[in-house]
Parts: sequence; C-alpha cells; structure tokens
Amino acid sequence: MSTARQINKPMSPLEWGLLVTLSVLWGGSFFFNGIAVRELPTFTVVVVRVALAALILLVVMGITGQKLPWNYRLWVAFLVMGLLNNVVPFSLIVWGQSHIASGVASILNATTPLFTVVVAHVFTSDEKMTGGRLLGVLVGLAGVAMMIGGDALGTFGLDILAQLACLAAGISYAIAGVFGCQFQAMAITPLATATGQITASSIILLPIMLVADKPWTLAMPGIETLGALVGVAALSTALAYILYFRILATAGATNLLLVTFLIPVSAILLGVLVLHEVLLAKHFLGMAMIGLGLAAIDGRPWRLAKQAIKTG
Repeated sequence: MSTARQINKPMSPLEWGLLVTLSVLWGGSFFFNGIAVRELPTFTVVVVRVALAALILLVVMGITGQKLPWNYRLWVAFLVMGLLNNVVPFSLIVWGQSHIASGVASILNATTPLFTVVVAHVFTSDEKMTGGRLLGVLVGLAGVAMMIGGDALGTFGLDILAQLACLAAGISYAIAGVFGCQFQAMAITPLATATGQITASSIILLPIMLVADKPWTLAMPGIETLGALVGVAALSTALAYILYFRILATAGATNLLLVTFLIPVSAILLGVLVLHEVLLAKHFLGMAMIGLGLAAIDGRPWRLAKQAIKTG
C-alpha cells in the first residue's frame, strides 16, 4: 500500500512545473508537424524526429557520463515502449495532421487521460479509478472542447479516418504511460529510459520509412521545414522525454497524461505570443475548466472539502 501512495500521490509544485513545461514542448510539436507535413511524407517526418532526438540524447548521456544499458530484457521493454509511445502515436498524429487542423488533433489527443484512467485501472494495482478522477477527466475534456470551439470540429470533422487515427494515438499513449512505469522498478534513469525508447523507435521506423517514402526520391525541403524538424526532434522529443520519464517515475501514469489537457492551452498561448493571435473569451473559459479538471484529478478539492467539513 505504501507504493500506491507514493505513485498515486498528488503532484508536488515541482512536478506541476515540469508538467507545464512538458505541455509547452509537446504543444510545439503540433506546430512543427504542421510545417513539416507540407513538404515531407509521414514516416520521413517521424523518422527524422526520433533519429535526431536519439543522437542528441546519446550525446547528452556521453557528456553526463551515463551509459545506455545493454541487456535483452531491458531492450525488449525499450522496443515495446518505443512502439507504443513513439512509432504508433507519432505516425498516426502526423498522418492525421495532413488531413485535419492541428487544433482538432490536439483535442483528440486530449482524450489520452480518459483512456489512461481506464487502462491504469485494469492493469495496475496502485492507480485505480475513482469518482473524482473520472469527473476531473470529463470536466477537463469539456474545457478543451470549449477552448478550441465547436466550429473547428465542424469544419474538419468530415475526415473521419484522420480523427480516428488521432484517437488511436491517444489510446497508444495511455497504454505506454502505464507500461512505462516498470522502468522505475528497473532502476533506469529518466535520461537512459528516454534514450533507449527513442533509439528503439528509430530502429523500428527506419526500414518502414525507406520502403514507404523512398526518401531518396524526395525534393530537398526548405529552411522552414528543416527548422521544424530540428525543433520537433530537439525540443518536442529529446528534452520532452527526459521530463516525461522524470514525471512518470514520481507522479504516476494518470498524473503524467494530464499533460494532454495542457497541450491545447500551450498551443494557444504560443499562438498569441509568437503569431499574434487573439485570445477569446472561450479560451479563458476553457482554460478555467481545464484547471478545475486537473485539480479534481489531483484530488485537492476533495481533500479541502473534507477538511472544511471536519473543521466546520
């Protein structure tokens, strides 16, 4: 029972800060993908993303004096984690963004915590579903939908396959979040875990890309596309996954996947600051609901209410 309390505990201020930072990094991935898919096919974008990120992480490991473990059991876990957390969702989302808007993709991606609550309830002993968590997820999803607006769904909702692909990516992320908890028991550092799964993803994806995209036949992409590829690899993948496994190790799968609620928020804020977009009233309302949902899943409102009843 002590393990359950440690893994499923409310997040500390540091963990919340890391979660917000991760949301900004992953929110930027939708922007980078949106640029890259204009000139490059799906698997090429994804392979460049994971391969460059793997190189960056291997260099970081060398600089910090860490070594990547090499044993069969661990690399099987890396391959499974890479498949669930990179190969499947990255490919589905990038393909989906070729057909629907980034905002719609981020809404569908925000269903991940809902799937995670169910997956964690079924496959773990320490992250069982509670009424407060389920209510928080539903409130948060409502906030995401309000923030983006029904007009986005109406405009791009005709491409059913692309939307289903993004939903399937959310399910894959949810399973990966629960599966990834085992790396804590293996005593693997967050940096080594991130490096291992990204390297494994590159190994899986490279032959697929060579067969499907025939990259030697593609035209040289422009400077914006190259910059987007570097950004999505270095920031939205290499740095993001160091934070991802750090949060996963201490806060648990359900808390970690709350980041998908914050991704649309960070995307809108980046749009306002960088692209000078206008933040509307619905965005403030949506963000407020997302905050309530996060707080409900974290459990603090329920504890405060219980304390108020006891003291009252």
